[in-house]
Amino acid sequence: MTTPARRRLMRDFKRLQEDPPAGVSGAPSDNNIMLWNAVIFGPHDTPFEDGTFKLTIEFTEEYPNKPPSVRFISKMFHPNVYADGSICLDILQNRWSPTYDVSAILTSIQSLLHDPNPNSPANSEAGQLYRVNRREYDKKVAAIVQESWEDDDVEEVDSEKPTL
Repeated sequence: MTTPARRRLMRDFKRLQEDPPAGVSGAPSDNNIMLWNAVIFGPHDTPFEDGTFKLTIEFTEEYPNKPPSVRFISKMFHPNVYADGSICLDILQNRWSPTYDVSAILTSIQSLLHDPNPNSPANSEAGQLYRVNRREYDKKVAAIVQESWEDDDVEEVDSEKPTL
């Protein structure tokens, strides 16, 4: 059964493939167009540079009238990201518009990595460090950037194992 939400997600996916924004990618999971896996590469000239951060995007049948639920599944240390990976971003809450598509969501999250809002922190420790001790904040972010590579290494090693 093709619903309006599913048709819209198919259009979003096609647009993302035909005109991918720099530094982000996303695709529906194998058998469920309502659940997407995405990757955001840390923006240049930020402490997140060179990081590879994985997210999940969960849509409801009310999409695009209601925003999806978006979470980092990679470890994240950022003023606007909760401990469970969910993201405090106005376009995913009270400023949502049906004109936003998956591409806009991912580029907005990438922008948030570049320009956090430490005055409305979801992670108070990250918000405070960002405001008062940028060097220590950058050090903690560098550690999660390195972890993001190690997560990739584990997956690559696992995929190379022979099947019995």
